[in-house]
Amino acid sequence: MGDYYSEKLSAERLRRVYEIAPPRIQQYLRADIDHVIERTHPSDTVLELGCGYGRVLGPMSRKAARVIGIDTSLASLIMAREELAACDNIKLIQMDAARLGFLDAAFDLVACVQNGISAFHVDQRQLILESVRVTRPGGRVLFSSYSEKFWDERLNWFRLQAQAGLLGEIDPRRSRPGRIVCRDGFTATTVGPGRFRELTAGLSAHVDIVEVDGSSLFCEIVV
Repeated sequence: MGDYYSEKLSAERLRRVYEIAPPRIQQYLRADIDHVIERTHPSDTVLELGCGYGRVLGPMSRKAARVIGIDTSLASLIMAREELAACDNIKLIQMDAARLGFLDAAFDLVACVQNGISAFHVDQRQLILESVRVTRPGGRVLFSSYSEKFWDERLNWFRLQAQAGLLGEIDPRRSRPGRIVCRDGFTATTVGPGRFRELTAGLSAHVDIVEVDGSSLFCEIVV
């Protein structure tokens, strides 16, 4: 499952996921990005985990001094390089978000939006620890997942993706609120407030969990 976005849902196929998104999903996607940008300062060096083809990097680059995007999919990174060729403050690197090859305290802000904490299918605690490690004191780490209020809209979007052949057919018997299971083995889960609290327990940081737009659930860690 960790290779799904690298092998089956990358580059043009990943972009198609967002092109077919209904209006309410488009609103959610904008709100997700806007929330991160609001917490970005013009002098910041920002790291985005799971940048894909650069959908979020462009808007972030217009606010931050420098933006680095990492992803495991080479195809998506190549597409991002083409899409963002005019942006001279973006760097793209193929890298595993749970094993970051950066020095400690290298970034002012680390962002992982649109449920990447679940979609990456890596050790979630390790993902958070690595993100905190590379964030400077006083900097922020932002992870977003889905609000439980957004279940119907999320499920409908995944059905549209399945109908478009981007995902396998959804298995209704194994899917339930907060968890989508497809017959091709793809699984999409959710991180709720309680789970975020468990994952951040013991950190020497301030942790705040907020709902945005009735669609996103953000865990903000101030290092």
